[in-house]
Amino acid sequence: MSTLFLRTLRDDPADAEVPSHKLLVRAGYIRRAAPGVYEWLPLGLRVLRAIENVVREEMNAIGGQEILLPALLPREPYETTGRWDEYGQALFRLQDRKGTDMLLGPTHEELFTLLVKGEYSSYKDLPLTLYQIQTKYRDEERPRAGILRGREFVMKDSYSFDTSDAGLEESYRAHRAAYQKIFGRLGIDYVIVAATSGAMGGSASEEFLGTSEVGEDTFVQCLESGYAANVEAVVTPPGDERSIEGLPAAVAHDTGDTPTIATLVDWANGALDREVTAADTLKNVLVKIRRPGGEWEITGIGVPGDREVDFKRLEASVEPAQVELLTDEDFAANPALVRGYIGPNGVKAAGGTYLVDPRVVTGTAWITGADEPGKHVVDLVVGRDFTPDGTIEAAEVREGDLAPDGAGVLVAAKGIEIGHIFQLGRKYTDAFELDVLGEDGKPVRVTMGSYGVGVSRLVAVIAEQRHDDKGLCWPREVAPFDVHVVIANKDEAAIAGAQDLVAQLDAAGVEVLFDDRKASPGVKFKDAELLGMPTVVVVGRGFADGKVEVRDRSTGTADEVPVAGAVEAILAAVRG
Repeated sequence: MSTLFLRTLRDDPADAEVPSHKLLVRAGYIRRAAPGVYEWLPLGLRVLRAIENVVREEMNAIGGQEILLPALLPREPYETTGRWDEYGQALFRLQDRKGTDMLLGPTHEELFTLLVKGEYSSYKDLPLTLYQIQTKYRDEERPRAGILRGREFVMKDSYSFDTSDAGLEESYRAHRAAYQKIFGRLGIDYVIVAATSGAMGGSASEEFLGTSEVGEDTFVQCLESGYAANVEAVVTPPGDERSIEGLPAAVAHDTGDTPTIATLVDWANGALDREVTAADTLKNVLVKIRRPGGEWEITGIGVPGDREVDFKRLEASVEPAQVELLTDEDFAANPALVRGYIGPNGVKAAGGTYLVDPRVVTGTAWITGADEPGKHVVDLVVGRDFTPDGTIEAAEVREGDLAPDGAGVLVAAKGIEIGHIFQLGRKYTDAFELDVLGEDGKPVRVTMGSYGVGVSRLVAVIAEQRHDDKGLCWPREVAPFDVHVVIANKDEAAIAGAQDLVAQLDAAGVEVLFDDRKASPGVKFKDAELLGMPTVVVVGRGFADGKVEVRDRSTGTADEVPVAGAVEAILAAVRG
């Protein structure tokens, strides 16, 4: 450690919000170069490489072949698939000196597809799985939490190529099992949840989420059935349709200053002869949506008034389109939209599209805006007084909601995405006409899967899950060193004994971090706790009595062992 490129910090960095960010910076594993861009110092790089090796071993075990594609990519393939526009502002775009459009790769489906198209032409060449471990780039609007959400990150992305849907299913299952082994070896607590495909396209999609209170992803589970999904992928059980015969007529009322659901409910409970809750009202949220290459279109989103619109769910439902709330200028340009009193028919009058939550079904009656200031309609019936243009998953998902499988209610938790697997199907092979000759001599369109692991993010996820109030607690599989030997004794014999112990451990193949600095024992102990090697060996006062102390960082337990048997005791701890 006297020559290691390392400086530990006593104070948390000012911009750090989550434990992993604070500890990885304080322990000298990473340093910030720019917002969302980090430098990997020696200890951090050792952890990153260890995780890469675990990923590599399990990918090789399912027949994956490693390649490496460039990060600097041409525009044309992404133009062909539409993702040059679909990625929007998240894509790093640039031009070379000749004015040619280029991009920094966020993901590589296009390039892998073209590579295989250029090399293979027969069904005999398939199935095939190729993967790479490579730096990716996404221009995050708000990079945060250190390496948990950055603009430059290391990812393992793999792609399977098969001649049939059954083959794709098999490749998908193989990757799913490999991911379970990877995260198991890394000691990560995780769940597998149903997910949306987003800009990737394709059908089946699952996320692996590391459980963590600082996670940006909310997922829900049904404990009775095992159902689990990212909230963006939850499908709302539709309400029961009812007959519209004999229902009271819709009546417009002067409701005064009632622009919010709360004020509307207060009015209704004073003016109507029945008890009204927010769930009896229809909340209309106005947005504008722009599909790639298109114009902005006004869209009304109708949800039960006791729920908010979850913008992430809304964005997932319309992806790859962009979505924004209407501005003051938009309302001014559309006088049919009376803010605070908007109803379904006002959206239609403004030339907009009106989409509703799946609970808003034929025969249900609502209290909602009458499209005039200070007025609402009571008993506006779906299918009689208005007809939605369709349904959309945009309302918030809450604990206690009925699970889509009907087996029980949902409970919510937070997680960090660490892996995502997709059955892409033929989206990219159709775009590039990737065919091979089948067994019957006729062309067969290849089908693909895409599978990602956030390698650099895993460093932070492990740090989030494996730390205490003193510092990091690395699992042995990825720890920068197996053993941290601390000299806590200025006696020459103790120093010589520590050096001899390190030499013996080194000869036995153990990777040792040796704290040979002239610092005080207190500083050394604090650094040992902060750095988080799984086994810490202290050569201190007990050395004069023929003893050294062997500490387990994760449990906090310590044993005194004879110097003569120290190597064997340490090897036993290291090798389990």
